[in-house]
Amino acid sequence: MARITVEDCLATVGNDNRFSLIHLAVERIRQHRKGEPFLVSGKNKEIVMTLREIASGDVTFDNIFNLPEERKSREAELVTDEDAETATEKP
Repeated sequence: MARITVEDCLATVGNDNRFSLIHLAVERIRQHRKGEPFLVSGKNKEIVMTLREIASGDVTFDNIFNLPEERKSREAELVTDEDAETATEKP
């Protein structure tokens, strides 16, 4: 993947306020340190991965605090889907 720039992130965030971009990135890094997985693939440092999440539009001011709950609900759906599949497979 190409290098990520602050301008890429600012274009996605929708304002030219670097201060607000920093707050968004810091909050997402806190989530990563609590165990939240990255939404983009790669093997870079956490700040680079976080900026890539922001530039891709996966992390925004609107969804930053909902991301952990969304992940938990997706995991719960996967577990119930797997339980349903195993229940139908058993005679």
